[in-house]
Amino acid sequence: MPKPVRYKANSIVYFKGDMNESVFILKSGSVILKYQDIETGQELQDIISTGEFFGVKSALGKYPREETAFVVKDAEMLSFTVPEFEAVVMQNTRIIMKMLKVFSNQLRRIHKQLSNLISTGEDEDPETGLFKIGTYYQKCGKNVQALYALRSYLTYYPSGKYVTEANENLQRVEILVQNAPRGGMSSPSVSPSTGSGGGQSRSSGGTMSDTAKEYYKGVNLFSQEKYSEALNVFKNVIMAGGDTEFQAKSQFEVGRCLFSMNNYDTCIKHFSAMIQKYPKHPDMLEALFCVGNSYEKKEDSIKASGFYKKVLSMASEGTPIHRKAGRALDGLEG
Repeated sequence: MPKPVRYKANSIVYFKGDMNESVFILKSGSVILKYQDIETGQELQDIISTGEFFGVKSALGKYPREETAFVVKDAEMLSFTVPEFEAVVMQNTRIIMKMLKVFSNQLRRIHKQLSNLISTGEDEDPETGLFKIGTYYQKCGKNVQALYALRSYLTYYPSGKYVTEANENLQRVEILVQNAPRGGMSSPSVSPSTGSGGGQSRSSGGTMSDTAKEYYKGVNLFSQEKYSEALNVFKNVIMAGGDTEFQAKSQFEVGRCLFSMNNYDTCIKHFSAMIQKYPKHPDMLEALFCVGNSYEKKEDSIKASGFYKKVLSMASEGTPIHRKAGRALDGLEG
């Protein structure tokens, strides 16, 4: 059942960059969504109307929040898990139509902004446009934006005409992002030096290795919510051996697949083994949080609380994972 939650004025429901799978509907009060215009960098705001859902796209797509939800006036809302939200939507076609209208308006606005950024004076199909967005940000050195655009391309066009280039560009950008100050950013990446030997992700000719291609195939399947298929791909990468970078990445993704498939006991065991094998894994905090979340799903609040507190003790204050663990702990104790 959806959970009623209340927020005081000037508080934050979630921050841009947070990983959170909750969908909210505003019952009373006032909430605005703050985000940046991708063309000008100017901060923009959308006002959430009473009875309107928000946080839907990132929750369903399982990617970081694109905006910050700021409470202007004391607000009461309902918090839905993704399965709860899907159940409500399937029983109410009016909600589906309203969502489609909102998403359509947002996509038209984004498309117009991006067209202004990369316009060549020629008509382009959406696939080409999205790929060019990724390469545009990559050339400008805006690696986080490039990462998002390239992953979006591979999500929506897993068999597209630019998939090889997109995969190769994505790997280059991931390396740049992981070598930059992390600042709490969640990314299924691991340093190439993880483990020993065999850490080359590219062949001598400079093209993407077969292991890397297999890994990103699994990423594509996960983004399409084909968790069982993705799980098999990541397991194959691990069993193939040789490339320690993508073995470590795949270990983390196996845990995410197990959690998404509601295999909480297996997820806990897997991440526990992964943490012992890779004690310096860059996604250690995300793995610990997922273990805590698995215990919460199993209704073991004591163990869940322990893992959330562990994350809080290790994460830098103000980072997305720190805020996420704090909210999860508050939810248990509230």
